[in-house]
Amino acid sequence: MSEDDEAGTGDYCLIDATRPPRAEGPPYARCVLCREPTEYPESYKGITLCPVCEWQEAQRTACSG
Repeated sequence: MSEDDEAGTGDYCLIDATRPPRAEGPPYARCVLCREPTEYPESYKGITLCPVCEWQEAQRTACSG
C-alpha cells in the first residue's frame, strides 16, 4: 500500500479533467448547460460550465464505490 493510500488521499478515479484558465474579470463565457456566466474568459474555446453545473456534472460522473 502506498503512502497516499494509507493517508486516505489516493486517487480512485483518474479522469483527465483539464480546466480552462480562470478569467481575471468580465466578459465571462456562458455555461453550455444553463447559459449562466462562468468563471472562465469569454475568449476560451471549448466546453465551459458554471460552478453549479460543474458540481452537478462531477456528482453524476463520480465513481461509486
